[in-house]
Amino acid sequence: MLSYKGYSGTVRFDPDEEIFHGEVSGLRDVVTFQGHSVREIKRAFRDSIDDYLELCQESGRSPDKPFSGRLVLRMTVELHRALHDLAAAEQVSLNRVIVRLLEASLAPTELQQRPASAGASRAG
Repeated sequence: MLSYKGYSGTVRFDPDEEIFHGEVSGLRDVVTFQGHSVREIKRAFRDSIDDYLELCQESGRSPDKPFSGRLVLRMTVELHRALHDLAAAEQVSLNRVIVRLLEASLAPTELQQRPASAGASRAG
């Protein structure tokens, strides 16, 4: 996973073509990049983000923003109650319990932006 200016990108290697292909994640627009080496793919990723932001500015539209860290969640009444009870027993916010449980379900390598998630767990 690559990261630049708050945007993330995924990369795949095509062994037949011997080239890296990547795509910026989390955008409605499709922003891709490619390169023959790690150095090239990193540069192409940054250039693609800069080009995307410049194109949006020139066309007068707002670029898609990177993830905000806010998420609306729907769940059963029973699960909501159980999470509330757990938060009350631990004397922490419901948000903190949910973030802790989600973080615990992911492998450490999946949590690339650990400081950002720590900030989210302090909210509400």
